[in-house]
Amino acid sequence: MSQYIVSARKYRPDSFESLIGQDTIARTLSNSIKRGQLAHAYLFCGPRGVGKTTTARIFAKMINCANPGPDMEPCGECESCISFQEGRSYCIHEMDAASNNSVDDIKALMDQVQVPPQVGKYSVYIIDEVHMLSQSAFNAFLKTLEEPPAHAIFILATTEKHKILPTILSRCQTYDFNRISIPDMVRNLRDIAAKEGVTIDDESLHVIAMKADGAMRDALTIFDQTVAFCGTAVQYEDVIRNLNVLDYEYSFSLVDNFLAGDYGKALLTFDEVLSKGFNALHFVAALSAHLRDLVVARTAGLEALLELPDSLKKRYQEQASRASLPFLFEALSITTACEAGYRTAVNPRLHIEFALMRLAYANAKKDVAVAAPAAPASPVKAQKPQAAPAPIKPAVAAASGGGVVSVEGLSTPGQGQGEGPADDKLSATPMTQAAVGGAGAARSDAESFDGDHTGAAAATAPAARRRAAKTGASLSISSLLQEKQEATKEAEEAAKANEAPSDERIREVWATLPEVYKSRPRLANMLSSVDMKVEAEDDVRHICFDVASVAQQDWIEKNLRHDIEGTLARALNYGRIKLRVGLLPQEEQPKKAYLPEEKARELIAKNPELRKLVDDLNLDVK
Repeated sequence: MSQYIVSARKYRPDSFESLIGQDTIARTLSNSIKRGQLAHAYLFCGPRGVGKTTTARIFAKMINCANPGPDMEPCGECESCISFQEGRSYCIHEMDAASNNSVDDIKALMDQVQVPPQVGKYSVYIIDEVHMLSQSAFNAFLKTLEEPPAHAIFILATTEKHKILPTILSRCQTYDFNRISIPDMVRNLRDIAAKEGVTIDDESLHVIAMKADGAMRDALTIFDQTVAFCGTAVQYEDVIRNLNVLDYEYSFSLVDNFLAGDYGKALLTFDEVLSKGFNALHFVAALSAHLRDLVVARTAGLEALLELPDSLKKRYQEQASRASLPFLFEALSITTACEAGYRTAVNPRLHIEFALMRLAYANAKKDVAVAAPAAPASPVKAQKPQAAPAPIKPAVAAASGGGVVSVEGLSTPGQGQGEGPADDKLSATPMTQAAVGGAGAARSDAESFDGDHTGAAAATAPAARRRAAKTGASLSISSLLQEKQEATKEAEEAAKANEAPSDERIREVWATLPEVYKSRPRLANMLSSVDMKVEAEDDVRHICFDVASVAQQDWIEKNLRHDIEGTLARALNYGRIKLRVGLLPQEEQPKKAYLPEEKARELIAKNPELRKLVDDLNLDVK
């Protein structure tokens, strides 16, 4: 039986053409070799499993190949290439900085750098996980890294670029490696499966690529694990069971339940997911990802963002066509909020179940909103139709050489609705005409206001009388004078209503505050216990009282003062009420028992029967 080699080693790229997902970096390094523009230090950064060390080995192999191809690809036949493949190369050296991170290790490396290569042009030193070097080791490495021998090239590889010292970064050409895309991984896995004689569908390969999270090495490791579990005929159900991945069917089924408004089936599906051992938070995250893919599938021009097999793309497009964008947006809002609040929820399962209920209701309430009739306007009592006011018809006649104007339609107080006789017409000066015109404008404005507020229950009696007068058949000068008198009277009544309340009235309202704030016992007890007094300052009434501590004073000033002032102002119908909170003098502050013996003495002093019991039993109260 031949020795088994894992796929990550067996199918490791040996040229830039076979390198996956790093085309830009491969092209840059190839061009630098063709043009002879080799730097003395390179820094390869990126996530795990994306080809940093593999690229370093290919690069080192290419620059030392004796017979490179047209594209500077290594020939694989010269002594340098053969020794590299057999792992006995004398010009390519690898060091793990995670286990060789001391100053002594770096000094040994610097001594080795001085030795020229036995085969090839360059001695290449690949230092993996370089961020693990100690501070002292970095400092010892600086000078050699800046001015190495002409035959030495350093390639540093790291997954944590932020831990590298800036002095090291400034001495290296930096290349940032990207995560490998899902289509690239699926394509590579399909080729490897064909070489290994493994039958596997694209959906299974897609699950493996998603699980790998952008790392090709992880994808190959998962592939080997899947083949070991399923054999050469890999089924989708076996893949998701082996990798403990939530099936797409659950997400499709849940969204169908939401669209139908069936929260019962959604809860049963969630229970089935939990019974299979899946993490509840991962379930919500998978549902959010599914909703996101539905939004992408429903929006034209975003097909490139849907990294799914063609069979799944069709299913997403079909389900997305049955869901509206507002529903999908609201559903995403619910699931993301559920994810955010999951860790702080007292009952995590109920937290998720309530989110599922809301999702089922999110689509149903839109249908109800469309079918529901418009809400009726607030009812208004029917009003009796009022007689339309008689129009004012001024007949203007300009006398020759004079400014006299005759105004018709203005009757004296004794006249009725019809026009008066010719000898009752009023002859007015321009000042009189202006007064009449102003009165007409005032009547027009008042009638407009009256029409907007017909039937209002809060109308005052004087205002009602004025409206009744204006809706009459005519408008007389006496009615204008009467309106002015009534307006003056009304203003006097309003000013009288706004008079400052008496001290007794303020004390009566203050005595009711503990009942008003009975739902807040601490505040109610304080209000009932303080000694309040009223001080007048112009038209402002200050209610003054003292409290026992600065903390209590700050509590009232910051949290309660405006609330209490507003309550008093409404009860007194007077807006100029202010609170003044002071501090009791030290000698007047009540003494409070803190120690147990002090509390016992205070209790005995207030209760004679307890005092007698202590004496009868000869108890010692300390």
